[in-house]
Amino acid sequence: MSEEEIKLNATNQALLDEVNALYPEGTVFVQFHGKKSGYVRHDQATQKTLPGGLFIIVTDLTAPNYTASHELLHLLMLLKGFPQIFFQLSLGDKELDEQMMIMSTDLYNVAIHRVVVAEQRKHGLIDDQIEEEYWRGVEHTLTKEGAKDDDERTLRLLTGLDALVFYGDHFAKFADRFEENYPVALEAAQKIYKQITAKPIKSPFDMRRTIIKIYSLFDAQMQEWGLPALHNNEYTTVSPVLSERQLRLEMRQVFEIFHSDMKERGTTKRAYVGLRRSDRQNSFTLATPAGNSPEYFKRVYDMPVKKFLEEHSVPYIVRK
Repeated sequence: MSEEEIKLNATNQALLDEVNALYPEGTVFVQFHGKKSGYVRHDQATQKTLPGGLFIIVTDLTAPNYTASHELLHLLMLLKGFPQIFFQLSLGDKELDEQMMIMSTDLYNVAIHRVVVAEQRKHGLIDDQIEEEYWRGVEHTLTKEGAKDDDERTLRLLTGLDALVFYGDHFAKFADRFEENYPVALEAAQKIYKQITAKPIKSPFDMRRTIIKIYSLFDAQMQEWGLPALHNNEYTTVSPVLSERQLRLEMRQVFEIFHSDMKERGTTKRAYVGLRRSDRQNSFTLATPAGNSPEYFKRVYDMPVKKFLEEHSVPYIVRK
């Protein structure tokens, strides 16, 4: 299949039109450029912002319309106001920060994929062939579990969790393969999957709750295996979803600001992190104020939530 022959199918063209109706800065384009690997994974496209708009580039042509729809649906969810994640803190080690951002994003995507994959299935974009190619992607990503624990446990758990979301009600067809190759990871992934799918995702609020739950359950599994927890509740900023009533409350009623051991990204200063009191999730970070005075924080705590968020350009979502 040459690149010139690939065109968006009707479903994807409709998705692209919907994205462009909402996209605020120029136009979104989809391009195809690459070869066929024979497997499907969710890292087979990139995005590039250029003058005039955003280019989604499908870099593997195994299932180009599947991959294009996946990227378009991710973008559409953001444009429709679903929570985003941001990385504003640093552990002081560039390589460690990169690993943390990758794992946090993968876990975030597990939650997002609950909606993305459901939409793809609704539009007939996932068939038996795509499911088989996805399995080949899993095989390409992971080695089989051995008798001893190894460094791949975390990756197997992440991959298994995303696979459960992808296959959904179709997982039984592939269960034997997962059980044969990755039994320990599968058992752990199924335990998390059962809890994160107990409630449907119908709103940005539901999505945020699911993201936070995944972060928490993943950490619990890491600790059960004797591995270090990721602490994404503190490391990763997740857009707050707030009702109109909460936006009118004082900051002290909704958030707690604490002095983190982590640094402001790009500086050597310890960061201040705003945790949501109800779920203890990082909702924003604050630069260290000049003088670092108690009066400053008293003023912050006295402010209405909406005023603070807007003055500090903190992205938030209004709960409908």
